[in-house]
Amino acid sequence: MECNATFIRPRDRAAFTLVELLVATALSLVVGTAIATLAYFTSRSFVAMNNYTDMNQRSRLALDKMSEEIRQARTLTAYATNSLTFLDRNGNPLKFTYDATDRTLVRVSGGQTTTYLTDCDALQFWIYQHTVKSNTFNCYDPAYLTNTRVIQVTWKCSRSILGLAATTDSAQSAQIVLRNH
Repeated sequence: MECNATFIRPRDRAAFTLVELLVATALSLVVGTAIATLAYFTSRSFVAMNNYTDMNQRSRLALDKMSEEIRQARTLTAYATNSLTFLDRNGNPLKFTYDATDRTLVRVSGGQTTTYLTDCDALQFWIYQHTVKSNTFNCYDPAYLTNTRVIQVTWKCSRSILGLAATTDSAQSAQIVLRNH
């Protein structure tokens, strides 16, 4: 009698050899590393874009508020490259001060302090008359503080990205004309 039973030899069993297992593991590590690297840099890019957008929005809002108040001010009463003091439309003191240590721009009026900017690395004010120098777009420096009609402000803000030294930054510059003089 004939038997058709198949005899399975140990070599014919379905299994990975050690070499196949090592190759598969190495390929998995390469693909996993590529995916992890891509995810890391993608998340950094999203955080950088979010930081930049947030800083830009805050800078524009601070510039809008400050411009509105400066335009309505009566006169400039004190000036430094990091500080301006005005008499507002009601005759009360209005002060804008940049603190390099705290990296902030603050507004002080009526005994209340309002922070307009944070994470500000540099800020500088310049004052000018309204008279334009011939053949340029620049204005003359005022002979007297009370002759000031144009305020220029420039600042730069930055933040760290995920705790690293790489930063996203936003810079603003504007010339603001006193209208209520």
